Amino acid sequence: MSSVQDVNPRVRRIRTPVGLQSLAARITEQLSQGGQKPFQKVTDVSSGDPHRAGMPPLSFVRQVLAVCLYPELLGEDSLPLDVRQRAQKLLEACNGGSIGSYSPSSCGIPQIQKSVAEFITRRDAGIPSDPENIVLCSGSQKVLSLVLHLLSRGEGLTQTGVLIPLPCPHTLPMLLDEEGLTPLPYRLLEDQGWALEPDQLHGALRAARGRCEPRAIYISNPGNPTGHVQDRKTIREVIRFASSEGLVLLVEEVFQDSVFGRDKTFLSYKKVLFEMGEPYSDTVELVSLHSISTARMGECGLRGGYMEVVNIDPDVQQALKNMQAPSSPPILPQLALEVMVNPPAPGDPSEKEYTQEILRMDDILAQNARRACEFLNDLPGVSCQPAMAGLFLYPRLNLPAQMLEEAEALGVEADVLFCQRFLEEERVCFGPGCENGHDRNDLHVR
Repeated sequence: MSSVQDVNPRVRRIRTPVGLQSLAARITEQLSQGGQKPFQKVTDVSSGDPHRAGMPPLSFVRQVLAVCLYPELLGEDSLPLDVRQRAQKLLEACNGGSIGSYSPSSCGIPQIQKSVAEFITRRDAGIPSDPENIVLCSGSQKVLSLVLHLLSRGEGLTQTGVLIPLPCPHTLPMLLDEEGLTPLPYRLLEDQGWALEPDQLHGALRAARGRCEPRAIYISNPGNPTGHVQDRKTIREVIRFASSEGLVLLVEEVFQDSVFGRDKTFLSYKKVLFEMGEPYSDTVELVSLHSISTARMGECGLRGGYMEVVNIDPDVQQALKNMQAPSSPPILPQLALEVMVNPPAPGDPSEKEYTQEILRMDDILAQNARRACEFLNDLPGVSCQPAMAGLFLYPRLNLPAQMLEEAEALGVEADVLFCQRFLEEERVCFGPGCENGHDRNDLHVR
């Protein structure tokens, strides 16, 4: 390739992050070299990385992975017995008894697919999950990109459109760009705690007429970056909408284990779908995503996740598996995923410590979310809806006219300018709301 003109046009159109992470890295480098700043370090609260923010990893998870990485520890009596037994079981599931081997299949290690299916069945009060419908992958974003690639087709009026929420996860626009899909935004209602209103879905579909061919709807529940938790009524309405319009439901549920809002409970789309019965339960096409990069596990760097497919044509399901065949999922993230979905059971040596660590994390998350929301709402020009789950708050900015004019003169989004100034002067890195989708009169930070 002699120039950028030789690069795939789809790649050239991919929206890239604003670059605040690079600015934060430069400031950190300056501090390490003795640069004079009114602070000692930069704090990043934009990335959704629990360990980077100071949340410790779960002991049981790291102990099991350590033994899998160094099997000589199987004879180490200082480690709990259930840690060594779990590691032995996981190693036996690996080809050659080693994590250095390739995955046995393009969908992952069969025993771990089975563990994930059993977890889903427990979570959904006995609604069965088939291991054959579980595809393991290197992170929920990778799984989603496979599905989006499969949906992508056509140009112009026949190009695939996907209904997406505003605000949406900040990685979603890039994935849509990469796969050549048209985003069809539906607005979440900020004054109602970022609730999803079905009328917004119908409006997004009307706006798509004459532009593209809508084929899927993307849902984030609990919401990313809003922290909203959908109730049964809302989920049922979305399922009816998807059914009536023939849309595939793509549901990201990666924060399902971190619901802390009062009187709020996570309900999976699959559970509600099957509670609704026929014709919905055997016709609505559903792809559900989960990940080890969650509030509790926080293993973002391992990049592990899964998708469960429901009511997907067998040939389409096989195509998904074939797409992953040239690069089977890495082993270590699969092992971490197995520990996430199959934690120590009551009576196991590690159960007490594991439970204490989980309760401590949940308590810290809930307290921090409440305190941060109260703090933000006390600031002039800032208002924030309380989060019910997840890792983010998404406050609204009411910036002074002078900053709006300065941003326009500099040719940057006003929320980006605000984030840059806040990082440079207060050493805290926010995510600009433009990455999550908004218009210029609707300014937020993540």
